[in-house]
Amino acid sequence: MNSVSPTFFIHTFGCQMNMADSEIVTAILVEGGFVQAEDEGAADVVLLNTCAVRANAVDRAGNVLSHLKGRKRRRKGLVVGLLGCVPQYEREQLFGDFPFVDFIVGPDNYRDLCGIVQKVREGERQQSLIKYDQRETYAGIEPVRANRISTFLPVMRGCNNHCAFCVVPVTRGRERSVAFGRVVAEVSTLQAAGYREVTLLGQNVNSWRDTDRSLDFAGLLEGVSHAAPEMRIRFTTSHPKDISESLVRVIGERPNLCNHIHLPVQSGSSRMLDLMKRGHTREEYLDKIAMIRKLVPGVAITTDLIAGFCTETDEEHRETLSLMEAVGYDTAFMFYYSVRPGTWASRNLPDDVPEPVKKARLQEIIDLQTAMSRELYQRQIGTTVEVLAEAESKRSPSKLMGRTATNRAVVFDRGNFMPGELVQVRITGATSATLKGVV
Repeated sequence: MNSVSPTFFIHTFGCQMNMADSEIVTAILVEGGFVQAEDEGAADVVLLNTCAVRANAVDRAGNVLSHLKGRKRRRKGLVVGLLGCVPQYEREQLFGDFPFVDFIVGPDNYRDLCGIVQKVREGERQQSLIKYDQRETYAGIEPVRANRISTFLPVMRGCNNHCAFCVVPVTRGRERSVAFGRVVAEVSTLQAAGYREVTLLGQNVNSWRDTDRSLDFAGLLEGVSHAAPEMRIRFTTSHPKDISESLVRVIGERPNLCNHIHLPVQSGSSRMLDLMKRGHTREEYLDKIAMIRKLVPGVAITTDLIAGFCTETDEEHRETLSLMEAVGYDTAFMFYYSVRPGTWASRNLPDDVPEPVKKARLQEIIDLQTAMSRELYQRQIGTTVEVLAEAESKRSPSKLMGRTATNRAVVFDRGNFMPGELVQVRITGATSATLKGVV
């Protein structure tokens, strides 16, 4: 390498796992002698950590690549690399579609990143390293964390479910869990460093297992809760078929486990759920919701919803709307179906719902959820909630933004409080997405 340390910048797309991976990649590069740039324009190496789960994330990465194509022509020596899920499942066509990209690296191969970048900088072109490694959890690497208040901690990688629409098993391989002792030690270290909140991550986090200790995810949550009693602890994402009564009881019993559960359903139709290979029916999902609400009073439940999956009828779409009303979600991530190459649905099911119909159904879902969220948030007016202040409000430095244990966003007059403090806030107003209050 040159005597002057090369600089790098990472664009991150997609989920919290990608955000956590970018912090791991940053640690690997810094250890290898690179310096993190404050912006793309100051970087010798530009990395795109990509997500393949939704078409819009892939499209956004493509837009950044189009911009970088011009920059690369103008700046000699600029290195551009693609990381993450898109290289893992589109490896054969990426160099053809983007011939100016210098290298692609899959999610299990980040430890080799410094050597690959060095080869490119020495004149070798189009390096590729995309191999599954079922043992890789990036244990022993201390991420360079962007936030000093709340952070993410991957406790497992990969997924053994093969939902018809989902590309994650293709891009991230089979499940493997980080050992109980290491998770507990890392959470304890975060508490000692002053972090106030951690979110345990996994593609299907409640299938975490430590077979040596005969522990399931309920056991991990309880252990972490006791190891870091001063921290808020969250987790995501759960699968309905794997969320157990023992897990929910731990959430209800331990005071520092946040009473918010993200439980993707995707559809309210049992036929659609079967076609999606979700492993549960509408009725079974509603039974899980009833159990959660019984054991965790005041719990907030959020979800993912897909409009216009293969062969979905108008009646099945209305079943999704009725399920939303039956559950009363706080919020939802809502999308219309887009075919993901490599999935079971892409090989076996017709994408036969016209796009205008998909968009119209999605809009109905969005409108219903917006109305329900507004009503739910309006009911919070007059209550007092505990808020972890995270940052100054984007609109005014005189206000702080934070979240409740139920993961509801709150904006309030800061007074003498600082980000990182727990504040009792009386709610005085609400929109469909934000609570407003005073200390």
